[in-house]
Amino acid sequence: MATLKDFSQATRAEVRAVREVVAALHDQLVAWNLVMWTAGNVSQRLHSADLLVIKPSGVRYEHLTPESMVVTDLQGNLVDGAGSPSSDTSSHAYIYRHMPEVFGVCHTHSTYATAWAATGKSIPCALTMMGDEFGGPVPVGPFRLIGSEAIGAGVVDTLKQFPRSPAVLMQSHGPFTIGRDAEAAVKAAAMTEEVAHTMWAAQQLGGVIEIAPDDVDKLNDRYQNVYGQH
Repeated sequence: MATLKDFSQATRAEVRAVREVVAALHDQLVAWNLVMWTAGNVSQRLHSADLLVIKPSGVRYEHLTPESMVVTDLQGNLVDGAGSPSSDTSSHAYIYRHMPEVFGVCHTHSTYATAWAATGKSIPCALTMMGDEFGGPVPVGPFRLIGSEAIGAGVVDTLKQFPRSPAVLMQSHGPFTIGRDAEAAVKAAAMTEEVAHTMWAAQQLGGVIEIAPDDVDKLNDRYQNVYGQH
């Protein structure tokens, strides 16, 4: 089995940098109130080799450091690190293998997004920020058991049907988000929780008014291609 010493100096340098990034982003999950105790995880795929960096399984967030982050290949096999990889590693690896444009994955059990997942319902697109960020509803994916590639397969299959969405709510489990890097995936997780909370509140007021598909298209195009710095 390969170890990190088998990879190039450039890859080892990238691993050091990505460990720093991934450790810091786990702090962001706590800061945005997206996780509880040891649940949830962030990973980032390397550009220089078919490897990913992810948190160790069952370790509390305040104990996570860059050095404690583990490295696996894209089959989920441990390449470097003292701890066992997150129990969701196989699903992260599956997503990376089947979505080559993705370099960041985040999974949380944030309260309102997970509540929608418990109902098996998508979050309807009734906010301009949803058109911007998700290009439509936040879709719900199938129920899958933890510990294998099954959740990752459910994420990939669902997002193929909703190619503009960076998020999917896995039924009875919680949200998975993707991005061009780990920071983008964590941003999508925070946005998912925000719209999940807002849309829940809107439903308590008596229902929501979904945005017309043509307007969603315009919102998403502006946000993705015009908004921000380029």
